[in-house]
Amino acid sequence: MQRMDKTAINKLYSAILSLKSNEECSAFFDDICTVQEIEALAQRLEVACQLLEGKSYVDINKCTGASTATICRVSRCLNYGDGGYKTVIDRMKENSI
Repeated sequence: MQRMDKTAINKLYSAILSLKSNEECSAFFDDICTVQEIEALAQRLEVACQLLEGKSYVDINKCTGASTATICRVSRCLNYGDGGYKTVIDRMKENSI
């Protein structure tokens, strides 16, 4: 599979940043993603939240249904990634989401 041009990826990021409400966000993601893709993204965010709360892999698996591979990948991102999960989760806490 050929990798996308970075310009196209940046256009996607700009599109997401242009959304102004949950309703707009829902409509956009419903159009651009499958139900399974949205559920996978939501699951990863929930896994990140629970990892930051100190929950165990077993508890997270039971609560979210996420595989240990997914939990491990999210954990790796939290520990060695670019800080995206932490930024979003901190902002969600600030806004009481």
